[in-house]
Order: sequence, then structure tokens, then C-alpha cells
Amino acid sequence: MTEQLYPNIYRLRIPLPKNPLKELNCYVIAGKERSLIIDTGFNRPECEEALLGGIAELGIALDRTDVLLTHRHSDHTGLAHLLEERGARVFAGRAEQEAIRKMAGGEAWVNMNEKARLLGLEEYGITVDDHPGYRYRPLPLADCRPLAEGDRLSYGGYDFEVVDIPGHTPGHIGLYEAEHKLFFCGDHILFTITPNITFWDFRQDSLAQYFASLRKVAALPIELLFTAHRELVSNHLARIEELLQHHEKRLAEVMAIMAQGEQTASRTAAQMHWDIRARSWEDFPKAQKWFATGEAAAHLEYLVNQGRLQRRTADGIMYYRLPA
Repeated sequence: MTEQLYPNIYRLRIPLPKNPLKELNCYVIAGKERSLIIDTGFNRPECEEALLGGIAELGIALDRTDVLLTHRHSDHTGLAHLLEERGARVFAGRAEQEAIRKMAGGEAWVNMNEKARLLGLEEYGITVDDHPGYRYRPLPLADCRPLAEGDRLSYGGYDFEVVDIPGHTPGHIGLYEAEHKLFFCGDHILFTITPNITFWDFRQDSLAQYFASLRKVAALPIELLFTAHRELVSNHLARIEELLQHHEKRLAEVMAIMAQGEQTASRTAAQMHWDIRARSWEDFPKAQKWFATGEAAAHLEYLVNQGRLQRRTADGIMYYRLPA
């Protein structure tokens, strides 16, 4: 079922079965010459049915449609190949383009078991097979076209500008419409839930990137944020301040855990507070252990880069402690 939010702007609610996010907000900007679809849902039948049903209800011709993937996660990219096969052109940020190719082809997942060990997840028997992004990833695309900050796209009477907002992923992008003060932000800012900020590798500080991107968006005149999950955000400045405060509390929580002695990322996550229906860390679903541990690691690495913690690696596992 489609829902009109603005003239020529529609939301399709794509179900995400057995996932705490519940749904993806897929947006369609309907135009006379070309239309735009923003994000797709997982590569699974329930998502495909909702996506194709909504497109049919709107009467969108896929051979005159572009697809923009805000970032690499499979709940956003999983059906891109399906739309491409039906004639759509697919776009993503320049930094995500290669990541999406590697995810679809399987290359990105080759070393994930090593990463599970690095984060301390191996002791819980967690492997790449437990990651929903792996299970519901897209099939390879024939051509994913790159977008860079400042590129402009026009659909349905709106003129959008591409904005780089790394943090949730290294190459996350959004679309800003200055005249109407609209911003399609993917998972960068969410209402009632906080975006997962995870550890990707040692080349970047995900949390520091995220803080910078939040402040970047705070500087934009915005009346409505089109978020990828749950409800839209009408006061972006208040929500950004809440997110910044949330992560400051998280950092303080991690430092308190570190006062108890050296920890792995997974053991740190096990002692943190999470808003999830589970009685204890042992009851967490394996997928949620992945996400929680990745977020713990992002905060730990931020503190290492701030000089507030030290990291060592032994037998392929990262350990964190307070400076001696």
C-alpha cells in the first residue's frame, strides 16, 4: 500500500520479517520523464511482493526509473538487481558502489569469520551465516553508477543534491532538496531508535565520522527528514542533539566497564544496556549480538583514538583497557 507524503512523493512500507526494524521506508518520487526509488528492502519474497506491488499501484514504469541506494546494507540494497533487470538504472555513493559489488558477489563476506573472532564473537559460536546482511544480500548488478557530493538529480518537480553523510556506513549518502527543505537521510538519523554505528576497519573512526555528519546535517535548513525506518523527523535539530547525548552516555558507559579490567568488544557489549526484549546477553539473537558488538567496538575505537583507552591484539582478538 502506498502513502502520499508530499506532492509526487510516496512511501512504500517494505516488511522486514523477524527483524527489530520491522519495516523499511522505501520512497518513490514520481516524475513525468523519470521517477526515483530510494532503497529497496531485503532480497526475500516478502520484500519483493511489497516493493513490486507498490510500484504497480503507482503505475511507475521501471524502464524510466532510477534507483538510489543510500548505503550498502542489505535491507536497503537487497532488491536492486530485481529493479535493474526490469529496466531501472541503479545509483549509489562512490564509496559504497564498490562495497555493494563486493557484498553481492560474496567477496565482502570472505573475511567476516575473522572479523567475528577479532570482535570476540567466536566464543559465542557466531559466524557470517548468522548475519542477516549476508543471508538477504542482493544479487550482482550489471552497472551501479557512482554519485559524488554535490551531484544533482531532478524528479517530480524536485531538485536534489547529493550529500555525503558517512558514519552509519563509510559511504552513506543523502538527498537534500533546498527549495522545499526536505532531506532523505537513509539510516543517518532515525526517530525513536538510534542508528547502529559499527566498527568497519582500522582505517576509519566510525563514531567520529558520525558525529561530524550529524553536525553537517544540523547546519542545513530542513523542515522534514525522510528516514529509512519508523516515522519521519520534523525537528532534526532536537533529534540530532538527542543522538549526540545518547552516544556521550554510551561512551561514559563503556569507560565504566573498562574500569573493571581488560575487555573484548563482545564482552563489553554484553555489559552494556540495550533496548531489546531479551532477559540477558545469552538470550540475544545471534544477529543482534553481531550488531551490539559492532557498536561497542565503534565506541571502543573512538576512545582509543581519543587516547582514553588502549588496544592490543592477541591470537586474532582485540582487547581494550585503560591506559597504564
